[in-house]
Amino acid sequence: MKPSLRPLFHILAASALCVGLAAQAAAPKVIKKVPPEFPREAAQQSISSGVVKAKLSIDAEGKVTDVAIVEAEPRRVFDKAVTRALMEWRFEASGEKQTHEVKLVFRNED
Repeated sequence: MKPSLRPLFHILAASALCVGLAAQAAAPKVIKKVPPEFPREAAQQSISSGVVKAKLSIDAEGKVTDVAIVEAEPRRVFDKAVTRALMEWRFEASGEKQTHEVKLVFRNED
């Protein structure tokens, strides 16, 4: 029987970053979340947990256009899985481009 690589993870939204001309905007409303997969390579290396903080660029229609990894522990282990998942996220349309930071916590409890 193949072990599950489905992680237990938590997503913590950081406060919204400045948008436009130094105006503070409310955190964008997430309308679609796609959970990242726990990387098989991490499980093979006996890595059972990690944390990734990412900065999302969101277009006026609410689509994620870019993901930048701000912090990761361990480094480079979860980056690809986080980027793939976050590019599928959707936010409520705001009519203008914005950025937002999220923190994802991975725990593989298999």
